[in-house]
Amino acid sequence: MNIVDILVIGAGHAGIEAALASARCGFSTLLASMHLDAIGCMPCNPSIGGVAKGQLTREIDALGGEMARAIDATGIQFKMLNRSKGAAVHSPRAQADRFRYVDYMTEVCCTTKNLSLREMEVADFLVEDGKIHGVVATDGAEIAARAVIVCTGTYLRGLLHYGMESRPGGRGNAAAANSLSSAYTRLGFTLGRLKTGTCARIHKDSVNYDLLQEQPGDDNPRPFSFSTPVENFNRNFISCWITRTNENTRDIILANMDRSPLYSGKIEGIGTRYCPSIEDKIVKFPDNISHHIFLEPEGLDTDEMYVNGLSTSLPPDVQYAMLHSCRGLEEAEIIRPGYAVEYDFIPPTQLKPTLETKAVRGLFHAGQINGTSGYEEAAAQGIYAAFNAMRYLRQEPPLVISRSEAYLGVMVDDIVTRGVLEPYRLFTSRAEYRLHLRHDNADQRLAAYGLERNCSAASVEAREQRIKAEIKRLRTTIATPSPALNSLLQECGEAAAVQAAPLEQILRRPGMSLEKLHRFSPPPETLDFQSREQVEIRVKYSGYLEREARMIGHFTKTEKLAIPDDLDYDAISGLPRESRQRLKEVRPANFGQASRIPGVRASDVAVLHIYLVKLQRSRNGA
Repeated sequence: MNIVDILVIGAGHAGIEAALASARCGFSTLLASMHLDAIGCMPCNPSIGGVAKGQLTREIDALGGEMARAIDATGIQFKMLNRSKGAAVHSPRAQADRFRYVDYMTEVCCTTKNLSLREMEVADFLVEDGKIHGVVATDGAEIAARAVIVCTGTYLRGLLHYGMESRPGGRGNAAAANSLSSAYTRLGFTLGRLKTGTCARIHKDSVNYDLLQEQPGDDNPRPFSFSTPVENFNRNFISCWITRTNENTRDIILANMDRSPLYSGKIEGIGTRYCPSIEDKIVKFPDNISHHIFLEPEGLDTDEMYVNGLSTSLPPDVQYAMLHSCRGLEEAEIIRPGYAVEYDFIPPTQLKPTLETKAVRGLFHAGQINGTSGYEEAAAQGIYAAFNAMRYLRQEPPLVISRSEAYLGVMVDDIVTRGVLEPYRLFTSRAEYRLHLRHDNADQRLAAYGLERNCSAASVEAREQRIKAEIKRLRTTIATPSPALNSLLQECGEAAAVQAAPLEQILRRPGMSLEKLHRFSPPPETLDFQSREQVEIRVKYSGYLEREARMIGHFTKTEKLAIPDDLDYDAISGLPRESRQRLKEVRPANFGQASRIPGVRASDVAVLHIYLVKLQRSRNGA
């Protein structure tokens, strides 16, 4: 029986990044999937990025992943969200040609050295002495592997709902994976059930665009990958469009709620709060008569448009009625109806902060099996799980990226510490240090951890030195009032200078930009776009950044106070039963993580700290 170093189950966004990362690091890797014709498929929204998701995509890129490069090559519209707000929440987003995206990812996977692909369904795990040794396929074939990363998406006992009609499936016409859940149960894992859904696809020629609001891409679009040149990057080929639901739409839905599997009791799984179906919106927000609908082309060579905002599991005839009630969609033709999908997941409190399972050594999870939603969340977990699988095989200390370092760290800490009661979605509001965790500095935050493929640590350090030199120049160069300076200030809508001031102070004026200031006082050497961006943000937000840096310093101290993994919490008499149970379930790695566990109070953490101090003294003979 041949053996591979790492076997990855599932060729979705998590599986792709996991397999590519391990193969690129020289590990023999097998990517196993039930559907090798759909590598990197986008069964839901045909887009990459968005609020927090855009930051996450750039973090994947900084770590050496493929998602950002793929969307730069196959995207058809690029926008920066939240431009009117502060830099902390600027989030890149791109519409994808989802068919070209699949082709791109398939080619990359097929041509990557050390990576093999095999179409198969995994039915069981080979486990001895609490350690993974491989898998068993449904046809009985055994494949030996030193580590396994499970990225099964929505396929575990997947069940599709089209109105009151249900049939097994992981998505669309794809079959469900019905065997692996039993293997998890046999190994003692707790399973849960979640639900997600998608929207109808309609024919682009059946839309009356004259009645819709056009949403074009940015005039100067920004690529995702740090390896893609910013200059002359323009892939804005299409527009998206906006319409809205109305009272008639609401009445149609309410009149057919008995045909909704979500409200008839047919669906057991819990759906996502932050991307609800149209039925949920109508029921939970009864005062909102109207809801936005975004029409998004699915590619340059397809007639399909995605009806974002109208996710539903209602029957096709009701979907037609809903669509036809909306302005501009009176003649809309459905190519594929929307549906809901239920699936098994493994509650992620059963994972270590490395995404390795606590019950089986060498078995890692990434993506929707952990209860998360979204392509970007899955891809980030995939590369993170791969890094730790490789360290596991090398017998090296694990990689733990903290909440203060990346949105990836926020997400992983959230799910393994707090658990998941509904599909988890990442938001900027989940991060305590979001001014530090911007999309534009992901390379500076994470390149040292990565594969040095898309942004090498050396090039990042070289740019950092240029940034610091320019900030120093702006701080030490004094500008005196002059016709040239005041003309520039007037152009920027700023008051004229009346006394000498450092260039740094002038740049802090709201209407001033570094690009304009460089016309007045050019630097010794031309700075690239990313360097100029960093200089401007650091100068304009210096006070806020310094304050947040102090907060991160305090946070880091608590994260460094380790808690033994084998600590006997039952021996700590001062802990309430609820806290003891939660601590035993999560087994926090440090006091910072312990303080974030739901049900564990600050006083409980104090009791834990006192106990460990006394325990350490007794062991030292004090």
